[in-house]
Amino acid sequence: MGTRYKGRAAEVRALDAYIKLLRAASSVSARLEKRLDERGLTETQFGVLEALHHVGPMCQKMIGEKVLKSGGNITVVVDNLEKRRLVRRVRDDADRRYVTVSLTEEGKAVVERLLPGHVGAIVEELGALSAAEQEELGRLCRKLGRGGRRG
Repeated sequence: MGTRYKGRAAEVRALDAYIKLLRAASSVSARLEKRLDERGLTETQFGVLEALHHVGPMCQKMIGEKVLKSGGNITVVVDNLEKRRLVRRVRDDADRRYVTVSLTEEGKAVVERLLPGHVGAIVEELGALSAAEQEELGRLCRKLGRGGRRG
């Protein structure tokens, strides 16, 4: 179901596309989150572990930028991952305000164990689209995310 807004054709079209975009993203995300929840992690916790696994140690601000979460949210997420001994924080000796977060061996093992199944679930979710449609979706999302306009 699209919008029930009665406006100009361009408004109705844009609102309808926006609603469909949000609903699709929410549906896919909810199904993927359920899988992670069954494995004891939130989507954001897994995102942090995965970012640290692929990028390496970084400060919480950079982690937040990578997983698109606010600083306060990332602090809570890293606190919880640290309590589970999946990450560790190390303060810089020269500047005690700077804290680097890195994976522990246990955190690395968790990512390496869960990542293949998570990727498989994403492949399955996006399997509703052909390869060409997935590429087009990626291109359109990138364009939309950058605020690109026609013309």
